[in-house]
Amino acid sequence: MSLPSQVTLCDVGPRDGLQNEKQTVATEHKVELIQRLQEAGIRRLEATSFVSPKWVPQMGDNVEVMRGIARRPDVAYAVLVPNAKGLEAALPLKPDEIVVFTAASEAFTQKNINCSIAESIERFAPVVAEAKARGIKVRAALSCALGCPYEGEIHPDQVDRVAAQLKAIGVDHLGVSDTIGVGTPRRVQAALERALKHFPLAEVSGHYHDTYGQALANVYASLELGVATFDASVGGLGGCPYAKGATGNVATEDVVFMLNGLGIETGVDIEALVDAAAFISKVLGRPPVSRVARALLAKRQA
Repeated sequence: MSLPSQVTLCDVGPRDGLQNEKQTVATEHKVELIQRLQEAGIRRLEATSFVSPKWVPQMGDNVEVMRGIARRPDVAYAVLVPNAKGLEAALPLKPDEIVVFTAASEAFTQKNINCSIAESIERFAPVVAEAKARGIKVRAALSCALGCPYEGEIHPDQVDRVAAQLKAIGVDHLGVSDTIGVGTPRRVQAALERALKHFPLAEVSGHYHDTYGQALANVYASLELGVATFDASVGGLGGCPYAKGATGNVATEDVVFMLNGLGIETGVDIEALVDAAAFISKVLGRPPVSRVARALLAKRQA
């Protein structure tokens, strides 16, 4: 079996991770986290979101964060936008990528963004068109691609249908997201196979939460299909406010440790990455949740 020789990791900790924290994280700490991640070798990251601060107060400093980053030409900075108003606010900050989002579950889409899947895609069509007209890559996050807190298990046919609709409006890249962490390897492969009917291999990624301890197994199952792009969150930050008990995205350092063991190149310095996890965990007043960060930090102390 041949696995990819190189993997691209997109760290979503600064956005997807921190947005679920109840305590306000200072802008300077968000900027320093991003700085530490890019110094560790992360070359794609979600910096912030342009969602109304009424709904996501943690991201209310989006402009300040984008202006505060010492941007590197070899790093792609993505921002989440919910609608045309969000894109309009983001454009002056010159993001390299925008992220739009819908779900494979009707119930989740209604709870999350108060509309149907079809309505969400119709809403995003002009956003995608405008971004692409300005030369900005568009990624779509397909939430609840494996399971939904309201509908239960999601059939791969639902992933197929929504992936086709997203491709039709011009989305460049599809992230298959196990938002509540219920996916297992074969089910993840089935969902990815449906996504790959509509998007090329290089433009499909996995976004796996670790609620049931399956995230690393699901990354490996994705590698078996040739998928070589993954979202991960430094220190295991994150969760889902609409899915009780859902833990954060798989920790970036846990993924890097596994990939290192497989001889797969990431370009990421795991020690510097653990430093970033320790930094943001200290800011939040708790130890990192990732196994690798805990192990390496304990080894240093010993």
